[in-house]
Amino acid sequence: MEKLPGRLDELRGKYADELTVGMSAIFTKTVTDADIVLFAGVTGDTNPVHLDEEFAKPTMFKGRIAHGMLTAGFISAVLGTKLPGPGSIYLSQSLKFKAPVRVGDTVVARVTATAVDRDKGRCTFATVAHVGEVLVVEGEAQILVPKRPTA
Repeated sequence: MEKLPGRLDELRGKYADELTVGMSAIFTKTVTDADIVLFAGVTGDTNPVHLDEEFAKPTMFKGRIAHGMLTAGFISAVLGTKLPGPGSIYLSQSLKFKAPVRVGDTVVARVTATAVDRDKGRCTFATVAHVGEVLVVEGEAQILVPKRPTA
């Protein structure tokens, strides 16, 4: 009789031995005003450049922008839900914010495996986010990936 996968098997992401250099995944999200307001509420970052159009108009951005860390969170969404997925743990993340994200922008966050250490269960990912053709965030993540349990 074939054993059906358990709930944990259905939830888990990739094991370290399933990862290869070049694997990639994306997460796409259109940023709403509610996303920005909720992010401000959760984090306490109420900088008016994110929340007040009148305040933001005379800035270099000429209007409100989303929090950079909100956009970076979309990279986290890829890593935590798709590749390597559930069970993986952030070790580090470098970020360079290249362009602003605004209400109504659709952000595409992409991670691409650039190094895999199956023995240590560690993987390095190039991380980027774009709005259309515009690069808005780039960086690199180090992720601890579960190793396959021994039988």
